[in-house]
Amino acid sequence: MVYLSHLADEQEKAFLDVWPQVQTERRRQVVSQLVELAEDNVDLNFDAIFLACLSDADSQVRAVAIRGLWEYEHRDLIEPLIGLLQSDDNTAVRAEAALALGRFVLQCEFGCLPDRYFCRVEQALRRAIDDDEEELEVRGRALEAIGACSLPWVRQAIDGAYRSNSQRLRVSGIHAMGRNCDPSWLPILFEELKSDDPEMRYEAALACGSLAEEAAVPYLAPLLEDEDVEVREVTIAALGEIGGRQARSALLRYLDDPSRSMREAVQEALSLVDSADDPLSFSL
Repeated sequence: MVYLSHLADEQEKAFLDVWPQVQTERRRQVVSQLVELAEDNVDLNFDAIFLACLSDADSQVRAVAIRGLWEYEHRDLIEPLIGLLQSDDNTAVRAEAALALGRFVLQCEFGCLPDRYFCRVEQALRRAIDDDEEELEVRGRALEAIGACSLPWVRQAIDGAYRSNSQRLRVSGIHAMGRNCDPSWLPILFEELKSDDPEMRYEAALACGSLAEEAAVPYLAPLLEDEDVEVREVTIAALGEIGGRQARSALLRYLDDPSRSMREAVQEALSLVDSADDPLSFSL
């Protein structure tokens, strides 16, 4: 299917003319395979197809198409995503649309997105978060997307989600703390690293890695022995992101771990630590 990459205008038109006639299950297979190909090969680009699939009649195709546009950062995607978030009748599509809007929140924080665009993104995400009638999955994803924003109401929304009775919103609250880049969340994250719930431990470790504060290392280190393999893996990655002498020391103890996947993850994290210690170093 690599021939579908970088279609010329006439090729794109011919493909899109035929696409609606393809059976639903086959369309699902094709768009999923295109996403996998794009993830494995950065030289492939199926954006034209993914953009067209945002209006596909099948909700699964629409949701996968949104994921396929994970590297697409042009502003012309904002309104289609907002439209899907506000009007699509499928929960998974609305959730994917909410999460995808997060890249534009980051653009704003980095000063790369004019206010008029960000206002539309902020309003749409805030409306989803505040909508008590909306599915929790969508509200949680919207919170995660806006989490990188430094506006006061965002901090209040994160805190409110974490203290809510909904486990789904609490998980998103922890995730958003990491995106919020505010070390004042660390005490909460340190507590959740000891949670009985592996999903909460996972998200807390991920958030600690995003905040990249060395103070988190002693709290993360015990999770290298966690019973949950995904928690162990995200902890290794977090220590790699944080870097420094303490993180390196914690990782080195697992360089000869019996698990091959564990050893490989540790090696990758140590490479990240070493590159941070010596930015001019590189591997051939």
